[in-house]
Amino acid sequence: MLAEFAYEEVIVPEPDAPQPGSSLPDANTPAGAAPDTTAPPAPTPAPNAPTAYRLPVTDLLTYRFRAHRGEYGHWRVDPDSITPAADPLEFVALAHETVLGLTGDTTGHLIRELTATLAADTRLDATAASVAELADLGYAELEGHQTGHPWLVVNKGRIGFSAADSARWAPEARRPERLPWLAVHRDLAQYRGVPALATPDRLYADELSARTRAAFARTVADHGRNPADYLWLPVHPWQWQESIATLFAPQIADETIILLPEDEDLRLPQQSIRTFLNTTRPRARTVKLPLSVLNTLVWRGLPTERTLAAPAVTAWVHSLRDADPYLRDETRVVLLGETASVTVEHPLYDRLPHVPYQYRELLGCIWREPVGPYLDPGERARTLAALLLTDAQGRSFTAELVRRSGLAPTTWLRRLFAALLPPLLHFLYRYGTVFSPHGENAIVVFDDQDVPVRLAVKDFVDDVNLSAEPLPEHATMPDDVRAVLLTEPPAFLTQFIHSGLFVGVFRYLAPLCEEQLGVGGSEFWALVRAEILAYHARFPELKERFETFDLLTPRIERLCLNRNRLHLDGYRDRPDRPHAAVHGTVPNPLHPM
Repeated sequence: MLAEFAYEEVIVPEPDAPQPGSSLPDANTPAGAAPDTTAPPAPTPAPNAPTAYRLPVTDLLTYRFRAHRGEYGHWRVDPDSITPAADPLEFVALAHETVLGLTGDTTGHLIRELTATLAADTRLDATAASVAELADLGYAELEGHQTGHPWLVVNKGRIGFSAADSARWAPEARRPERLPWLAVHRDLAQYRGVPALATPDRLYADELSARTRAAFARTVADHGRNPADYLWLPVHPWQWQESIATLFAPQIADETIILLPEDEDLRLPQQSIRTFLNTTRPRARTVKLPLSVLNTLVWRGLPTERTLAAPAVTAWVHSLRDADPYLRDETRVVLLGETASVTVEHPLYDRLPHVPYQYRELLGCIWREPVGPYLDPGERARTLAALLLTDAQGRSFTAELVRRSGLAPTTWLRRLFAALLPPLLHFLYRYGTVFSPHGENAIVVFDDQDVPVRLAVKDFVDDVNLSAEPLPEHATMPDDVRAVLLTEPPAFLTQFIHSGLFVGVFRYLAPLCEEQLGVGGSEFWALVRAEILAYHARFPELKERFETFDLLTPRIERLCLNRNRLHLDGYRDRPDRPHAAVHGTVPNPLHPM
């Protein structure tokens, strides 16, 4: 909390420099106490030694701690150095007005969300595995050991879940479950699919056994309705109980919506909570379901317009990849398409543009391709977020993979950056298109020696953005895709790589590599920069695009995720999804010195 609030300048810690003739304050000096002036002068800290900081809260209370500073203005606080107490709940209670500048309602909700996050952390700790054990887990199973987005302090708040809900549906519960389905009349539901899934029957033939399809049709017929008039989709059991059964009560009463049995497959919730991987049939599609739970910054629903457009966005992004030999044959980037969707509008809410957006994202499903069928023999996939894991003994998951690879740390990191960056850069520079390659959406594919070899990307419809300045490469974009994808000025488009990948993941990976692999921060970022420059050298004809989408600018805007919750949006309802706040700038470590 201290580190991320300081990064976003929600708090401004002061160097706790010694007065003339005094020593540096010890980490255990009681809050507000004067330093021991009888002690001998402290030695000059080594270049990589932490600096002492103080954070006055009241006239009688000052927090003290030690921290390292890093690239992008990063803070790395030593938790054992925090005095008077390293209790984040107590800190919020004491500092919410004087230091954090929070309103009373925000403070109340924040303490609830923070407590839920800490409770989830304790559940993770109780079943923590060693990094050696984690390295042997499959893609789906490893997701249940992830600790949440490190940038967001309250990263597992899940407002709406009870303790029992969390024990059943949170990813760290690691409980595969069967999902019930709904039959929704075509007057209310719409189907979309890529050309290979042009009709819902093609999708259902892939996803459901003949016995299940017959049971679904029989259930609808038993209600005196024609099964051909209905579309089927899975529903999260929590969403059915908490939202659908009440907010769609008239449609359930007139049998526009009919509850179907569970299907035969077990599915495991992933880090996004609303996404389920099929563990019974790992090559079956993943399902992404709306969940009216507030987690991180947003309610985890499925916007109607974007759910409808998901297959069309997939088809367009795939067409770019498939027509480009560099993406298709050299980087072999995997784009996990959102190949089919069923969207169910609420008859009232979807026609009221000013109601809170959570009420326009209630019911639907997106079917996404799984990563397994795209892997070569011996390859395995892990989300990028997994590289930030450490076990109870403080050992780094990344260091374990480097050890298994047999490569020198710098060589392994070069391979990591060579797997991740070229496809992302090519989409940015050649097509003015960016994904949001944060730790959950970016998937690293490793060979049988745990060496990174290529990139897989998911979550197109929510996290693909286009240059607001038209490019010739956009001329063939279908109108329905153009209508739904968000656009940003070119100077801001680069933020998706900076904030999603460099600030959101590498900012935390670099200190781990320094501590456990002996690769210093300057060397780490030099390797990242070298990979970008290698791409520039490979495609000199894109020189103007390198200047338009400048990743090497001296400073970048500081995007703030915690500020949004604390100061910008709080916990209020709003008609549109919130976005990250911007507060000042930070130095870009990729800028040539």
